[in-house]
Amino acid sequence: MGTPATGHARILDEAAGDLLFRAARTADSFTGEPVTEEQVQAVYDLVKWGPTAFNAQPLRLLQVRSAQARERLVAHMAEGNKAKTATAPLALIVTADADFHEHLPVMFPNKPGIRESMEADPARERIARHNATIQLGYLIVGIRAAGLAAGPMAGFDAEGLKKEFLGDTGQEVIAVVNVGRPGPDSFRPRNPRLEYDQAVRTV
Repeated sequence: MGTPATGHARILDEAAGDLLFRAARTADSFTGEPVTEEQVQAVYDLVKWGPTAFNAQPLRLLQVRSAQARERLVAHMAEGNKAKTATAPLALIVTADADFHEHLPVMFPNKPGIRESMEADPARERIARHNATIQLGYLIVGIRAAGLAAGPMAGFDAEGLKKEFLGDTGQEVIAVVNVGRPGPDSFRPRNPRLEYDQAVRTV
């Protein structure tokens, strides 16, 4: 079996690799330490640099902070996700904005007329969801880089959440992510990962 390159092939040091990947885990519970607006902005200001098609950046985040809003969110979560969402220091509703094209004249100025062409493109919603899902991956790594843990979830009533929080915004819910400092019982036993030769081919 082949062995991937090691040593100087990695730029990150071991501690950074552990923080972002090897030791990082999906959290089911958190300490009571709050997650501040400043922390969320620092995470966003880092992950916004990740690439998207046409520099579209369709990811949108809704911070659910008030007790009343949290109750409204929990009501639309799957049963197994209700308690963890109710008690997390912060819950983020992660959405894909199908109206991302409105920003393209500024975000992608090297292609004149792209806003108009994208407005008529029937694939625009798919493009928004695809790229926002890519950005969700950046977001999770960015949360870990801030010394926090993320609990991303797909178990919810997407249409209910859209009606409850988004209205007629052109946004589609793609995930709910709980965020906070992990507690001592935050993590389940770690499941294995595919090895390099199981996941990588060369042609």
